[in-house]
Amino acid sequence: MTDSATQQHWLQLIQAGRQTEAVQAPEGQVARLSQLSGIRAVVFDVYGTLFSSGVGDISLATEANRDAALRATLRDNQIELTAAATIRFDQILHDIIAQHQAARRQQGITYPEVEIRSVWQDLLHTLLQDGLITTAFAGEISTLVIDYERRVNPTQAMPQLADVLSTLQASGQVMSIISNAQFYTPLLFESYLQADIQQLGFCPDCNVWSYKELEGKPSTQLYINAGDSNDMSSDLG
Repeated sequence: MTDSATQQHWLQLIQAGRQTEAVQAPEGQVARLSQLSGIRAVVFDVYGTLFSSGVGDISLATEANRDAALRATLRDNQIELTAAATIRFDQILHDIIAQHQAARRQQGITYPEVEIRSVWQDLLHTLLQDGLITTAFAGEISTLVIDYERRVNPTQAMPQLADVLSTLQASGQVMSIISNAQFYTPLLFESYLQADIQQLGFCPDCNVWSYKELEGKPSTQLYINAGDSNDMSSDLG
């Protein structure tokens, strides 16, 4: 369990990294709002659907140069870098992600996902072992991850998100999420909408998060898992 002070700190970090420019609709695009009938469930993605994000996904989806952000994250969390730390730390992070993904592929997973906290544990171990930081980190790994993510992948809620979710909840629609995500993704709802996903009307046990499955989209297995959820089946009758 995470204590309330730590949880509040995480939400503040997300807010500190929020996007500063409002989401704009693409120029020249016309909304197609055809009436649909027989809808029994609404299943959302998160990034690019419910929330705008800097890279259009979780930051793992890009290998852009994030070295300065990673170093700043370490320093701001009292992790001292050594004089030998002249190589790109973010490349070490990308390499470790690739190693975790390769291990999943060896288990037969075509679209592997990682648990980013495990990746960061390996990152800190490697940096210490290679003499690139001075001491082992004794704090909360999750805080480091969130601090880094908010620096490289600023977010904000999509326009009218709260109204859309409220309308669907009031209509009795089953709502769930299937998303390439990490542990911090549900915190976006609390940070921007001041409510957790269950309070907003999402079926908590119907949601499928890639980091929990260690498998990501476009794998169809995530959709199969969502459809097989006992809560989804019972809610749909």
